[in-house]
Amino acid sequence: MKPDPAPPPVPLCDIQIQYRAQKDEIDAAVLRVLGSGQAILGPEVAAFEKEAAAYCGAAYGVGCGSGTDALVLALHALGVGPGDEVIVPPFTFFATASSVCRVGARPVFADIDPVTFNIDPAQIAAKITNRTRAIIPVHLFGQCCDMDPIRRVADDHRLYVVEDAAQSFGAEYRGVRCGSLGAVSCFSFYPTKNIGTLGDAGLVTTNDPAVAKKLQALRVHGSEVKYYHKYLGYNMRLDAVHAAILRVKLPNVPRWLGQREVAARRYDGLVEKYQLHGFMQRPTARPDRRHVFNQYVVRVPPAHRDPLVKHLKENGIGVEVYYPLALHQQECFRHLDYRTGDFPTSEEATRTVLALPIFPEITEAQQDRVIGVCAAYLQQRLRLAA
Repeated sequence: MKPDPAPPPVPLCDIQIQYRAQKDEIDAAVLRVLGSGQAILGPEVAAFEKEAAAYCGAAYGVGCGSGTDALVLALHALGVGPGDEVIVPPFTFFATASSVCRVGARPVFADIDPVTFNIDPAQIAAKITNRTRAIIPVHLFGQCCDMDPIRRVADDHRLYVVEDAAQSFGAEYRGVRCGSLGAVSCFSFYPTKNIGTLGDAGLVTTNDPAVAKKLQALRVHGSEVKYYHKYLGYNMRLDAVHAAILRVKLPNVPRWLGQREVAARRYDGLVEKYQLHGFMQRPTARPDRRHVFNQYVVRVPPAHRDPLVKHLKENGIGVEVYYPLALHQQECFRHLDYRTGDFPTSEEATRTVLALPIFPEITEAQQDRVIGVCAAYLQQRLRLAA
């Protein structure tokens, strides 16, 4: 008698499902670009910029090569540079702080809220000096920061607010979509994002025509007129193929976000079903925000986090730790003179968080298997401890 086959793996994010569902449209869009001979910028990019900005409620969109490019371009366009300081959270993807350094400024860290993982508005004011030029609130994992108090502090001190919305396309704060909540807003279209292409791509949105014009120049070596360079800019353009793919996907975003929200609620229910609520802390969606769950991030006790990650991987479950080390603890930021212990809430998050599989098409059976494997881990540990 043959043993039962192993259950199929559950990927952290399955990007192939969307391609298979829209293969004809995506292939046609790519072929349209190939046939046009316009590989970089051009009408596909211009059309996507307009459509994506409109979705975000912003007047202008400027496509670029990645979410990191978007942050660098945004800071440069606002005049942030050497000698300036920019307040950022230490619990975020590396690019939030590295982009500040790339324009010659200094990242100044402010700790996070323990419930949402986003920058704590109450921590910001004490970090402001006469060198502070901007605040970068990161809408982490798909949920907007508490923007009203952040904007009040920014207005009081005449600071720019630069939204890092790389993980939160479509998220809302008090009925307003991110992308129009700051002076500029930055998005990533990396393949695993809520709307992703088949490579790297990004977007900056703004309501300021002068900022938009400068962004457009900065992404093409600082040139407003070809071969005449007004600024020391960058090569950070959006490829037309990516824009064409994103145009196909954009109309589906509302449906996909709704599916992510349904999947998150199913996970919440499964944690209860398997009686894991005392072991696994579910993500909290604030009532005045729309959490779009680019990731479904839970907390477990520090002693269990890495063993649980190992157990999940051994059982074919996609899992990731966002993030295992806070930015102030990274080797490349040692020159900023921070120490372990300076940001205890962020440091605690690095020891306790893990992201479970989530994507619009994830099935109830897949989610049941994910939480079932988590429950089996805990039961095994309890037996060993007995």
